[in-house]
Amino acid sequence: MSDTPFGFGLPPEEPDDGDEGKKKDQQSGGGQGPANPFGFGGLPGAGGFGGGPGGPGADNPFAAMFGSLNPNDLGAAFQQLGQMLSYEGGPVNWDMAKQIARQTVSQGSPDGTKDASVGPADRKSVEEAVRLADLWLDDATSLPSGATSAVAWSRAEWVEATLPAWKELVDPVAERVGTAMGDVLPEEMQAMAGPLIGMMRSMGGAMFGTQIGQAVGVLAGEVVGSSDIGLPLGPAGKAALLPVNVETFGKDLSVPQEEVRLYLALREAAHQRLFAHVPWLRSHLFGAVDGYARGIKVDTAKLEDVVGQFDPQNPEQLQEALQQGMFQPEDTPEQKAALARLETALALVEGWVDAVVHAAAKPRLSSADALRETLRRRRASGGPAEQTFATLIGLELRPRRLRDASRLWASLTDARGVDGRDGLWAHPDMLPTASDLDDPDGFVHREQIDFSELDKMLGEAADKPDLKKKDESGVEGEGEGEDKNKGDDAG
Repeated sequence: MSDTPFGFGLPPEEPDDGDEGKKKDQQSGGGQGPANPFGFGGLPGAGGFGGGPGGPGADNPFAAMFGSLNPNDLGAAFQQLGQMLSYEGGPVNWDMAKQIARQTVSQGSPDGTKDASVGPADRKSVEEAVRLADLWLDDATSLPSGATSAVAWSRAEWVEATLPAWKELVDPVAERVGTAMGDVLPEEMQAMAGPLIGMMRSMGGAMFGTQIGQAVGVLAGEVVGSSDIGLPLGPAGKAALLPVNVETFGKDLSVPQEEVRLYLALREAAHQRLFAHVPWLRSHLFGAVDGYARGIKVDTAKLEDVVGQFDPQNPEQLQEALQQGMFQPEDTPEQKAALARLETALALVEGWVDAVVHAAAKPRLSSADALRETLRRRRASGGPAEQTFATLIGLELRPRRLRDASRLWASLTDARGVDGRDGLWAHPDMLPTASDLDDPDGFVHREQIDFSELDKMLGEAADKPDLKKKDESGVEGEGEGEDKNKGDDAG
């Protein structure tokens, strides 16, 4: 879990006056330290919110919150606060999420790189890399190309393109948190406290919007394409790379930039093939995330304590309570099954991509092995994608068994060929299970389940008229009705 489970604000900016600014900031409680539990540093001009005990206006909570703001900053802060409280949409304020994600992107990433519009040269390089990658993949998989176009995105464009997918992934658990915030009040008070509950839910939507916006904005500074986390976040059919992040990724690898771009294009194009030609896969993955999220409970007792014990003169207490987290996965067989299903599905997707890309790149790129290992470690160690999901829904979206799954797919290729391996994606029941990852040889040499005859029978049944006809005596009989129909046809 993140140290800031609700992710209330953006990272603090460096004071203009260096160390002296830091000292003054610590003394006054400014920034996002313990004296600012709500972390409203993400609000325009709100760098000085929250005077701590002993700071300016310590005896006046409002002065403690707003005393260091000039009139213009105070007006902007109140305007944003008004937007938060007036929100009446779903469980997440997605307008706020988008705004904060764009603000986070504009600040640049921790390594100092800034976002920039993609120029014609970078667009052409990405298009050529994806085109070549698709040609190489033709020899490594029986699935045809799934990319109808290749696009080069800036970080801001990645944010815009992926927000619909984030909405689908995050809304279920945000709904649970919003409901829990309303349930904190005793039942006898809820009927009389409609406006208060509405305000709390608006604040909940704002909290999630702030958190998601910050997380997505940080993630935009590190992803190299639209499928880094193993889920299709971008529009269907668009193979996307982020040139500025691709360059940063390959900077310290001692590998030519062209090879880095091409290898990443292979991974992006392979994901596109899988999601385009396995129609049930997207809903299977998103459904697994949703199923896990719905099994998460919010610690309402802790939430009650936080709300009931809030002391404006002791904000550190609130910060400490929030840092302990609010999400608790239900320890039930259903929840464990949902988690196992999700982890296995992610491992199978990432393992297949890893095996197919390696088969395509190994004979053609001298750096294939080094790039493969770098990306494996990046996924297995849990990068920003894992942190994002752990923060948003208490879930580590990490393919823990990536190497096991990759070995299994490679063994299947040796034993059954490319067509036999890829044919397993025809039906979810044909895929390996978590236990199969423990015993890949047993799965590889197991007799294959043949669904072709079943599909043939179902197809024939769908083409025939209803066989259950009543005969003239009113008694149902399949054989008689069928013979009678044949006789009628003949007549």
